[in-house]
Amino acid sequence: MIVSDAVTRLKAIFESAVDGIIIIDHKGTIEEVNIAACRQFGYDKSELIGNKVNMLMQAEHSAHHDKYINNYQETRTPKIIGIGREVIGKRKNSEVFPFWLSVNEVVLQDRTIFTGFIHDLTDIKSAEKSLKQLNEELEKKVIERTYELESVVNRLLALNKQNEIEIQNRIATQTQLKQRELELEQSLAKEKELGELKSRFVSMASHEFRTPLSTILSSVSLIGRYTETAQQENRDKHIQKIKSSVTHLTGILNDFLSMNKLEEGKIKPIFEDFDICELIKEITEELKTIVKKGQTLQTICAFEQKMVRSDIKIVKNIMINLISNAIKYSPEDAEIMCHLNRNDQEISFSVTDKGIGIPEDEQKHLFDRFFRASNVTNIEGTGLGLNIVKGYVEILGGNISFESTRYVGSKFTITIPDTNHS
Repeated sequence: MIVSDAVTRLKAIFESAVDGIIIIDHKGTIEEVNIAACRQFGYDKSELIGNKVNMLMQAEHSAHHDKYINNYQETRTPKIIGIGREVIGKRKNSEVFPFWLSVNEVVLQDRTIFTGFIHDLTDIKSAEKSLKQLNEELEKKVIERTYELESVVNRLLALNKQNEIEIQNRIATQTQLKQRELELEQSLAKEKELGELKSRFVSMASHEFRTPLSTILSSVSLIGRYTETAQQENRDKHIQKIKSSVTHLTGILNDFLSMNKLEEGKIKPIFEDFDICELIKEITEELKTIVKKGQTLQTICAFEQKMVRSDIKIVKNIMINLISNAIKYSPEDAEIMCHLNRNDQEISFSVTDKGIGIPEDEQKHLFDRFFRASNVTNIEGTGLGLNIVKGYVEILGGNISFESTRYVGSKFTITIPDTNHS
């Protein structure tokens, strides 16, 4: 009975894994696949089990797969097995996609099988492409600013020559020269600002993507080593690390997308009636999954008329960002208070934590893009969250304020119009 229960649990874990898992025998014949692998390659289980695994490869690799297995069994020299690498897979509809393949050899009592873990890299490759495109756009802007600078310098040279020829217009020429010098200084300032922005962006993006990606790859590789039922706790730990890293990457990408949309003015508010107290209740329930040990989320909705009119998606994004920050920067066992209030014209929402606080001399930069306080260097983040929140609040015609004392905590308050009463 105990064995049956263990098998059932192992089967459930196998089928619920986010990454694809394929088990083959020593001849390359598929013995078992999980749901994620079927979804990744577009096949039903019945179409895969019993067939050679090279049906999932491009032609140039498919023809040599059996040779790869035989070489490994003869030489024991790994090329993928026990190492892992990025490869290209072929779906049922002939579409190809990149994935990280980690293969582990499992020696049973009577035979040897191979287990492949398949982590789809499509989204990661897309993110890399987006980052490359952003970098190219930044470089293009630097070139454009350089051309502007050269143009200003050329105009200054022309003015100097004219000044020598036309002494009688000296006063007018000097005035124009001062104006051009001012333009030059402004152009240089913009050039410097753009260069700093590019450097901070590349540095931040490189760090924030590298850490979770390394965690995912190492955890996927380690899971394959825990083949015993008693090692389930270790498998669960690494599965949770993978989920957390993917969530972090998704958050980074969402920040980039939100920043881009705000910059381009693509976000337009859509006003509708909704229960704001029910919304904050829903949000706090969702965020309980990231609450640290012993932390509590308390919500106070200090009014009876709960229906308001605003953009529910923007309001939700604002609330999630502020509450998530409070959780992130507060210690274990801390209490986080969310307080909602309203009057005839406005809605106010505040989040109070007992976290690390913000150094006083750095508070003036709090809403700057990519700014991160000196006391949060060991806590993950992009430095975009509060900049995006401020943009959202301004779109709704509201304002944001804060109070913060280092080692004591912070309180953020937003006030937005209730268009039902505006």
